[in-house]
Amino acid sequence: MVEESDHHHHNAPLSEIEERVKKLEALLIEKQLVNPETLDKLVDTYEHRVGPKNGARVVARAWVDSAYRKRLLVDATAAIAELGYGGRQGEHMVCVENTPLVHNMVVCTLCSCYPWPVLGLPPAWYKASSYRARAVSEPRSVLDEFGVSVNEDTDVRVWDSTAEIRYLVLPMQPNNTGHLSEEALADLVSRDSMIGVALAGLPLEPTL
Repeated sequence: MVEESDHHHHNAPLSEIEERVKKLEALLIEKQLVNPETLDKLVDTYEHRVGPKNGARVVARAWVDSAYRKRLLVDATAAIAELGYGGRQGEHMVCVENTPLVHNMVVCTLCSCYPWPVLGLPPAWYKASSYRARAVSEPRSVLDEFGVSVNEDTDVRVWDSTAEIRYLVLPMQPNNTGHLSEEALADLVSRDSMIGVALAGLPLEPTL
């Protein structure tokens, strides 16, 4: 009996890229260039053990627990580890908080240093030379292009991630969400909001 995993839906048609990946995976296994068990472990790691969902849980906890929020802002590495997240590319974390007067955004001007344990793999635009240069020289214009409008009296601060220090933005909690559970709040937190090029979202209207 073959059990269907959480990330494989056999009844749904595969997209073109999914089909290509499936064929490549089969070819690599056939030629014994990779071990299928190793592939499964890698997939599990990046789908369930590292990635934006981890960071979203950190943010949601900070929104509902003021004591945890203080610890996160003082020692992000230790506070993040409290929730079980850490490891390679997340050894030295710093959390910067967005407020009505300060908006933070993160860049790596030299390459693509990025906090894998809480954000997963970096998006292509984060690694692009245009973002790496313009985020520093014209951050407000970059934010506008991402659809984020920042008031003129709001201080925009750009943080440069390095091999020694990686940053996590603590976005502002959306208005009228104080009644939501921690789990529901985590659903409002996107990867981009933790980089600082987006705002935390609002609850979606239920569809009937």
